[in-house]
Amino acid sequence: MPLETGTKAPAFSLKDSDRKDVSLSDYAGKTVVLSFYPAAFSGLCDDQACAFRDSLSELNNANAEVLGIAVDNFFVAKEFKTKHNLNFPILVDHTAATARAYDAVLENFAGMDGYTAANRTVYVIDGSGTIRYVWRGENPGIEPDYDAVKAAVKAVG
Repeated sequence: MPLETGTKAPAFSLKDSDRKDVSLSDYAGKTVVLSFYPAAFSGLCDDQACAFRDSLSELNNANAEVLGIAVDNFFVAKEFKTKHNLNFPILVDHTAATARAYDAVLENFAGMDGYTAANRTVYVIDGSGTIRYVWRGENPGIEPDYDAVKAAVKAVG
């Protein structure tokens, strides 16, 4: 059953691009924007990461933090963060366990049998861990409505 607004966000603990542990519980009391994306360096994924980078001060002013998540490895995540000067953590979900927990997986991505990626999906989670906003891309070629994400963050207040 897909996660929807009003449900409890699944707990997770992943490593970031610097191999530091990051858990959802680290952000208790803050609003969290989880930004799942399929593949670093793939046009729209770059655009998505940069859109959140460019909106971060506005989101931070609303007591929100952004976490980017992809089914990737440390080397790709580190280079992606560096290349785009990203000012928020990029988390490595190499087993796709977190993407699966958040109903954000693309099986056989890009026509490659057995290759799992994260679907372009955005969650806004309030400080108590409840999902307040969900956006799921119908396909990986569609970007989130960034204004709607910002409005959801502000609504959590």
